[in-house]
Amino acid sequence: MGSLCCSCCTMFLISLSFLSIFKGATSATFTLVNKCEYTVWPGTLGTPKLDSTGFELPKGTTRSFQAPTGWSGRFWGRTGCNFDSSGQGSCSTADCGSSQLECNGNSAAPPATLAEFTLGSGSQDFYDVSLVDGYNLPMLVEVNGGSGQCASTGCVTDLNRKCPAELRVEGGNACRSACEAFGTPEYCCSGEYSSPTVCKPSSYSEVFKNACPKSYSYAFDDASSTFTCTGADYTITFCPNSPSLKSAGDSDPKTADETGTGTEEGLGIAGSGEVEQATLASSWLASLATGDSTTTRHSFSLLLATASFIFCYIHL
Repeated sequence: MGSLCCSCCTMFLISLSFLSIFKGATSATFTLVNKCEYTVWPGTLGTPKLDSTGFELPKGTTRSFQAPTGWSGRFWGRTGCNFDSSGQGSCSTADCGSSQLECNGNSAAPPATLAEFTLGSGSQDFYDVSLVDGYNLPMLVEVNGGSGQCASTGCVTDLNRKCPAELRVEGGNACRSACEAFGTPEYCCSGEYSSPTVCKPSSYSEVFKNACPKSYSYAFDDASSTFTCTGADYTITFCPNSPSLKSAGDSDPKTADETGTGTEEGLGIAGSGEVEQATLASSWLASLATGDSTTTRHSFSLLLATASFIFCYIHL
């Protein structure tokens, strides 16, 4: 009996060690999805560097990245790009200035819609979608697994249609921020305007905020724009409200006419509350089957430790 108890205790301690190892080695999976009716060339910037800092994402395709705990960085979508066989070229919006497919540590040139993340080390992740550097295409961030409030966020409205004339980029495929357009301290929250008590929303930032209430619209727009979650994976979708991926060949994005459809109800496709919940459930079940989810890894380790404890208790 003593030998059995000793074996049980050993098994329990090993299980706890597995739990500790799993918790210490967890990472987040970022999945980028292109639902636009054209190719997008995402860029990535962060520490440490991910597997790629810039790549081609044809319409209807996805690509995933693993990021370690403590990772901090951003994702964005470049459009209207032209790269040769050696990866040399540039993009018409959100170009990173590297003259290459890979951004190699460069960030997006404004205007650009940005998804920003700081992953916690056993604590909360912080994430947001920012229009502080302007806007070039719709983007939605959804959360898979995790604990906490874990809300979706993003800007799914086509702001290129609503962009004030003085902010509109030539060709209508991006909308500048007031800071970039005018460069004055009151719009850039700089100089004597470098505090939230002085720098207030402008009529221009309110255009962004009204269209996309969960996104950052200017530098101090924290209260309604920063979100938290613990131990989650994230899906970043470009053009989440795109009508269909079955028609229209790849082309540069064009400004839609004023009769275009799409709403921002629940930051999902119009009328899709139940569908979105089902999708999140399906994603969780898929993660459970493949072992990709951070939450799944924690649950498996905890289950192993608990089973070992119960086994020991029964045989005492």
